[in-house]
Amino acid sequence: MPPATTFIESPQSRERAATVARPALPPVIIIGGNDNALSLARGFGRRGIDVYVVNQPNADVAKSRFVKVVELPDHPSFEDAAADWLCGTNSDHLQQSVLLAASDEGLSILAKYHELLSQRFLLDLCNPVAQLQMLDKLDTYLLARKAGVPTPKFWQVSTQDDLAKLRDELVYPIIVKPVLSHVFQQKFHTKFIVADNFEQLAEAFGVAADANIDVLLVEKIPGPDTQLCSYYTWLDEYGNTAFDFTKRIIRRYPVNMGLATYHVTDHVEGVKEHAVKLFRHVELQGLANAEFKYDARDGVLKLIECNARFTAANGLVARAGIDLGALVYNRLTGLPLPPLDDFRDGLTLWDPMRDFKAFLELRRSGELTLLDWLRSVSRWHCFPGFDLMDPRPGLVRLMRRLCKPGK
Repeated sequence: MPPATTFIESPQSRERAATVARPALPPVIIIGGNDNALSLARGFGRRGIDVYVVNQPNADVAKSRFVKVVELPDHPSFEDAAADWLCGTNSDHLQQSVLLAASDEGLSILAKYHELLSQRFLLDLCNPVAQLQMLDKLDTYLLARKAGVPTPKFWQVSTQDDLAKLRDELVYPIIVKPVLSHVFQQKFHTKFIVADNFEQLAEAFGVAADANIDVLLVEKIPGPDTQLCSYYTWLDEYGNTAFDFTKRIIRRYPVNMGLATYHVTDHVEGVKEHAVKLFRHVELQGLANAEFKYDARDGVLKLIECNARFTAANGLVARAGIDLGALVYNRLTGLPLPPLDDFRDGLTLWDPMRDFKAFLELRRSGELTLLDWLRSVSRWHCFPGFDLMDPRPGLVRLMRRLCKPGK
């Protein structure tokens, strides 16, 4: 690897910087996403940049005053419909826009159609092969093992016979984890299934098999959600990192298996070394994020997943001082890059309604009292979805949750 370099601007940005005048900033197209897409749209919109969203019609970001919603062609698959629109003539008027992925479907589209899309839009630096490998959870774990990055125990299974052969070596609780998370989530509205014994495991595996969804089995690392942490960076084609950002999880809902309800920025020791080792091994380029969980049994951080895109905590990352949207956009358009030197500790992203449900679950198990929960949330927060200057997405989300309290 060559010595570390200063942040490398794209050839596209250098060409644009050489032009004398530009009538307007290029628009942005955001594929998929929820909280991350909304934070990106607001950030770009406040800069006067036109924002187009390619998303489900009921997505919160579609309600933002900063966006224009793309009407997709009829298709049973959102990913296929979005790809058809981006690759076809209906998007010709937006050629040379900055194209960003805020979801696994978006990342899949950018990787699969990279050559064509790079001729039509401005794309961040990426290695499509590595991006598809990180979307595939089995590939991610196999490559992490090869790179020497710690993982939970995991098993590859394809049939019920494979499952039966592994019966005596499996450990519980165990996670039935889809190879492609977004495919499983679209079908079952959950990220994975947890089994506490072989009978539950066989049933869960059968459910996935009946839906033609490939899965792997992953040991569930014991311990609370506070043992989860993440590392973010951007890598050039030589594997040099542009910045380091880390955060921790305080709570999730459902507890120990759902999406985060409470994040906090923190300089977490040890996580960068594991994450960058994986990123460089697979030759990942552009945005990169890896999540780990501390295993108290052996004192080791172990890989949970890797995302080569903007994540749900994007708004928190920006508030802490690392504006990922501005980083990618400015690099592609030849504008001055945002500060990347460091970030602020102790900033939080809090989802009050879902975190209250997490508290109720933890109180039932005797792990958290009302007083301790109140103490933990008695501080200034940023909130996913809610913004006084763009209130409609947050209000729509609030009404939906009040009408469907299970969500």
